[in-house]
Amino acid sequence: MVSKLRIGLGQINTRKDVKENFRMIEKILKDCTEQKAQLVVFPECSTYLSQEGAIENAQSLNGTIINQFKTLAKKYNVYIHNGSYIEKVEESNKVFNTSVLINPKGEIEATYRKIHLYDVELGENLIYKESKIFNRGDSIVNFSNELGDFGMTICYDLRFPELFRKLTLNGAKLIFVPAAFTLYTGKDHWEPLLRARAIENQVYIVAVGQIGERPDNKISFGNSMIIDPWGTVIAKASERVTSVVADIDWDYLEYVRKVLPSLSNRVDIK
Repeated sequence: MVSKLRIGLGQINTRKDVKENFRMIEKILKDCTEQKAQLVVFPECSTYLSQEGAIENAQSLNGTIINQFKTLAKKYNVYIHNGSYIEKVEESNKVFNTSVLINPKGEIEATYRKIHLYDVELGENLIYKESKIFNRGDSIVNFSNELGDFGMTICYDLRFPELFRKLTLNGAKLIFVPAAFTLYTGKDHWEPLLRARAIENQVYIVAVGQIGERPDNKISFGNSMIIDPWGTVIAKASERVTSVVADIDWDYLEYVRKVLPSLSNRVDIK
């Protein structure tokens, strides 16, 4: 495993035009790889962000969307975390919200289907019911490769610390949080939740959010960031479509766990 990992965040404003979304994605990849990023991460629903038309635009893991990511991974010789996309489910009237990690050879190394679905009523004009069109995932996903040891989550999963603890106990040292937090909740909850997950599990958190006005006229919060195991924000995107590149230091993670051994000191409470 490398001692340091250079990672790129692709903060984008996904629309209903898949071709235009891929143009943004490729520009981010070009910018990040020019800065020597080894892995580039995108937000939740990076290629299509709308419940309207979601089922019609869903594709299998063998479809053109994932194949385009595979092509880009090979073209730029980089690991790509697609954030997530809408995965077609055969013989079902629902879909999955699925993260895919692709290596520089264009091979899928990991897939994760969002477990916690966003069913909330925040007010008259802020009603969400993801379970109307999405199936719930049922598997916790850890994976390891030459870059490090990772865990996968998506957006609303952030509010459920049990998932992050299980990923950590399974060996994750960095946990991905691709998201599409709205301004309404993001301004108060996004950074505190991310920092809490990093501190309590002594892991790096890589959180990439959608930014700007969405097809449903809501506003995405953005504020993509990387948080180290001490809880310090070491990289943060500005409030626009942009990329950010920063280094992950695995030795620093081990240092934090040594000087403040809370994971070793924890007791299973029945």
